[in-house]
Amino acid sequence: MLTLLYAGAPGAFAAYEPALREALATAGIAARILRPDEAPGAEIDYIIYAPNGPVSDFTPFTRAKAVLSLWAGVERVVGNPTLTQPLCRMVDTGLERGMVEWVTGQVLRAHLGLDRYIHRHTPHWERVVPPLASERGVTMLGLGALGAACATTLAGLGFRVTGWSRRPKAIPGITCESGAEGLRAALARAEILVTLLPNTPQTTDLLNAETLAQLPRGAVILNPGRGNLIDEAALLAALDNGQVAQATLDVFRSEPLPPEHPFWAHPGITVSPHIAAETRPATAAQVIAENIRRFEAGEPPLHLVDRARGY
Repeated sequence: MLTLLYAGAPGAFAAYEPALREALATAGIAARILRPDEAPGAEIDYIIYAPNGPVSDFTPFTRAKAVLSLWAGVERVVGNPTLTQPLCRMVDTGLERGMVEWVTGQVLRAHLGLDRYIHRHTPHWERVVPPLASERGVTMLGLGALGAACATTLAGLGFRVTGWSRRPKAIPGITCESGAEGLRAALARAEILVTLLPNTPQTTDLLNAETLAQLPRGAVILNPGRGNLIDEAALLAALDNGQVAQATLDVFRSEPLPPEHPFWAHPGITVSPHIAAETRPATAAQVIAENIRRFEAGEPPLHLVDRARGY
């Protein structure tokens, strides 16, 4: 029998424990699930981990075969010098669908100009007919599992979708760009820009004064990816001078976003409190169980993190 350590948020154990037991049983895996105060580290075969959980030192877990993260982002753990075990990030259908729904809803909100009517409280009959989706350019920065799913959904609605990634990719229905030159081309088509890149040194402040100036004037920015992607001062300046018309931000460098932060009061910014995508126990447990099955069978695991790339 395997011994698993639940090292996620303590308050979420009640939801994860039954979901994990069911998924493990379905996968034919006999295991007991313990919390950090219930067993010494040397007994643990797999660590089910989240950065907001109680484990930050992986040294005691000498028998652990892998650390299986409940979060899609791994920037808060990938550089941990005590982490020597293989690390797998979370990509599950619940998280993916949540992100697709948030991005699609926000893109349609911007495309249809719904804020013009939602925020109107005085009589004013103003007919502004939106273009069709086929007449609107949407750019997705990041074509990983989440970015590709969002891009494909938007293309299915008829939008002209461009995707950008560091390395070349090919996705049916998406104009794929890569590298520095490709970034310029992707930004030039971004009437609506969605950012779903990981947090790495290469992506920090990727949207800065120079790159924001490459957008079509009056572009809309949606950021459900990582807070470090955007130079905050440059974004505020671009909003103030009209280069960017509106930004909906779901992630921030500091969370919760401090009450005194200028984003709260800016009329061109909508603050969304990191709700675009959430790991859901029922679907996440299936990914965890499948990865344990793969490790035990000597098969390649799902979503193994490349430490050099940082994701």
